[in-house]
Amino acid sequence: MLRKPSPRAHRLPTSSGIFHFWLAFLLGQVGLLRGHPQCLDFGPPFQPPLHLDFCSDYESFGCCDQLKDHRLAARYRDIMDYLDLGAHELCGGYIKDILCQECSPYAAHLYDAENPQTPLRNLPGLCADYCSAFHSSCHSAISLLTNDRRLRETHEKDGAHFCHLLNLPDKDYCFPNVLRSDHLNRNLGVVAKDHRGCLQLCLTEVANGLRNPVSMVHAGDGTHRFFVAEQVGVVWVYLPDGSRLEQPFLDLKNLVLTTPWVGDERGFLGLAFHPRFRRNRKFYIYYSCLGKKKVEKIRISEMKVSRADPNKADPKSERVILEIEEPASNHNGGQLLFGVDGYMYIFTGDGGQAGDPFGKFGNAQNKSSLLGKVLRIDVNRPGSDGKRYRVPRDNPFVTEPGAHPAVYAYGIRNMWRCAVDRGDPVTRQGRGRMFCGDVGQNRFEEVDIIVKGGNYGWRAKEGFECYDRKLCHNASLNDILPIYAYGHAVGKSVTGGYVYRGCESPNLNGLYIFGDFMSGRLMALQEDRKTKKWKKRDVCLGSTESCAFPGLINTYSKFIISFAEDEAGELYFLATSYPSAYVPHGSIYKFVDPSRRAPPGKCENKAMPVKTRSKRVQFRPLAKTVLDLLKEQSEKAARKFSNATSASRPDRTSSQKGPSKKPASPAAGSRKTLRGPGTKKRARVWSPGPQGKRKMRRKTQSRGVRRSAQRGQAGRGLPGPLLSGWLVGGSARGDPPRPVEALTANRGL
Repeated sequence: MLRKPSPRAHRLPTSSGIFHFWLAFLLGQVGLLRGHPQCLDFGPPFQPPLHLDFCSDYESFGCCDQLKDHRLAARYRDIMDYLDLGAHELCGGYIKDILCQECSPYAAHLYDAENPQTPLRNLPGLCADYCSAFHSSCHSAISLLTNDRRLRETHEKDGAHFCHLLNLPDKDYCFPNVLRSDHLNRNLGVVAKDHRGCLQLCLTEVANGLRNPVSMVHAGDGTHRFFVAEQVGVVWVYLPDGSRLEQPFLDLKNLVLTTPWVGDERGFLGLAFHPRFRRNRKFYIYYSCLGKKKVEKIRISEMKVSRADPNKADPKSERVILEIEEPASNHNGGQLLFGVDGYMYIFTGDGGQAGDPFGKFGNAQNKSSLLGKVLRIDVNRPGSDGKRYRVPRDNPFVTEPGAHPAVYAYGIRNMWRCAVDRGDPVTRQGRGRMFCGDVGQNRFEEVDIIVKGGNYGWRAKEGFECYDRKLCHNASLNDILPIYAYGHAVGKSVTGGYVYRGCESPNLNGLYIFGDFMSGRLMALQEDRKTKKWKKRDVCLGSTESCAFPGLINTYSKFIISFAEDEAGELYFLATSYPSAYVPHGSIYKFVDPSRRAPPGKCENKAMPVKTRSKRVQFRPLAKTVLDLLKEQSEKAARKFSNATSASRPDRTSSQKGPSKKPASPAAGSRKTLRGPGTKKRARVWSPGPQGKRKMRRKTQSRGVRRSAQRGQAGRGLPGPLLSGWLVGGSARGDPPRPVEALTANRGL
């Protein structure tokens, strides 16, 4: 992180030669000089929580909180103490304006903080006419504003040179032009949109090397740990500092049924912690297994955390709560949730194959079947019939003959990832709603809100349209319609998400963010509170300009498996570049809004300490940040220019000539490998892209990036091309190899 500007801390950039001029021009071509709102701490601006007494022009939105405002006011008073009464009246406004530019939403641009090729400016960039008027009236005050030798030498005799030193290449951003630009200030603080209206968000990579990460949950116990489940049946613990414990929380590989084949939907599919976990140490798991005579089942079990180690499950504590036979290997559901009522909700698939062909009306419409349902049970009390759960008395079909009393809602195909809305942080509006993505058959994917006793239409309906016309004709008019559905031109396998209720990105509050496994698209739904209708908003990763903050990326692995929120309510998604349960190419990404953040200090969470016996594995990011990519591009341009300059020089005499050497590539070095969680062999490191596998990184690049990050001046470059078209192996039933994109919506993963 760069330091805040002060007279003794920084030097004004020296005059650049032809090389730096050419390089700055090149960087300007890729948008580096066209800024995004950014503060000197390399974060987005914010709305101060308290009134600003001094720099009040920026109290609605900017880069200063009350503490920084007081510091600037104290500095102003120190300067004004040196001026006589005439200078007070003449220069007070200028000095205040200049000092308060640290509070401007565009402070990073005014002080050249966004340009890695130049040091941080000592004074903000001033427009020529304003600078000239300031110098003419208050040149004697310049020595009080800065200790920079070059500025002090010019302040009395050469106003033109002084203003040249404070000149900004982009006139839109110099002060006070930056205040007058309608283009810059029209939507200041609102989520940035591209020319198509797509919401531009950025990401940070928080985990990698995972084998199809299907679930990420927190325990709600104040420790701010999160638990990540892999499809193979291993659950890992990640700590608030980003490290992972070397020993897994749970390892059920010997019980979980799954295969390495791409598209196999069986495996460890769900994990949920009891609302009173801190007291009872209970959690619940949902996984595929083989029963007697090799009958495939889904199993929901209760387990406890070890008393000796809070980061280890007790392997002997498993108590099976419910088992359901699966007639096919797909559509296994997998979501476990606790509602605000304290009951556990279980989301099952319709049993598999295509079109729910089981029985006269299919499993989903058959209320005596537990498949294709939302089940609601009380795990705190045993049932009277020997079951390890009790059916709540107010379940909707308790008294209906032939219906299973645990059924809460029905008519679902394969709901893949559901979430409970925490509600608005202030009003609590929306609290308790359950959102689900229901994977479609041939034409539509849908997003639903679960209601008690609701029939969601499958197999009579798919999305808003009829699927089985005979059943659809006789269907109830009270069927629950989706809040949103989309066709297969958009995506072929919905992955349900969350309503954002976190603290760090206030603009996102109330947005339901979800995605599509097959297309890799991110989407959002926004509710109109008056009409109760939901409007779709596309989510795209921000431009190079928008995401040029330290640690931010704007690429990700294509196959979006799941979404998650941490204990503080911040939003994540889990994805992989190759969707096989045994390949460690899965990563976890956190959403970041580059346009606005919460005020500093507001979102700090004090995690309760937790004892760790296992060794911690420090996180090592694989995804290249936007700053990394921009730096690589600038270094490549510099080498190209250097080579061109060398080639244009006159030939040396033979006595002057020496052996020719090619410039060393910064990528030279041995290939870097990563040990993924739970894998003994080293796996290749890939650079994530929205449409495919990662590119190899090299050791010297990683070292260079780390050194740059430590200096706070990492460079920037443009993301590489998107990759697509994986050719993957056939299924366990002998299907021929086919592209991943050819896997139809008959899937949950």
